[in-house]
Amino acid sequence: MQAKSGNKVKVHYTLRDANGKEVETSHNSQPMEFIIGEGNVITGFEKGVTGMSKNETKTITIPPEEAYGPHDKKKIFEFLRKNAPGDFDPRIGQSIKMHRPNGKSFVVTVVSKTAKGFMMDANHPLSGKVLTFDLELLEILK
Repeated sequence: MQAKSGNKVKVHYTLRDANGKEVETSHNSQPMEFIIGEGNVITGFEKGVTGMSKNETKTITIPPEEAYGPHDKKKIFEFLRKNAPGDFDPRIGQSIKMHRPNGKSFVVTVVSKTAKGFMMDANHPLSGKVLTFDLELLEILK
């Protein structure tokens, strides 16, 4: 039986960067579980799992367009120090949860400090990157 749209699957994965270095893995925790076709994982990951059989392993490469999209320069902005709490002093590379005026939250990465505040990047940390996953399909549930 091959995994197809509508199947609930359990997958172990290892994400590697462009140099082959491990970025993230599920092998030291629970496998990822999702239903193919529901859009709960990136498109390229769903496509990679589709057609696999139980216990099959393979390596897939996903372009940014099927992952977290291109890196969008419009999502980089300056956050003024005067709009921050008095003790706000994040480090470069730190992820910060911010809130829009409507109350919805979003995560940014601190890129640099400026004379007036901080440069923030609201892109996903993996946007613009080609992703390589080692996949192992553990189970297909109907």
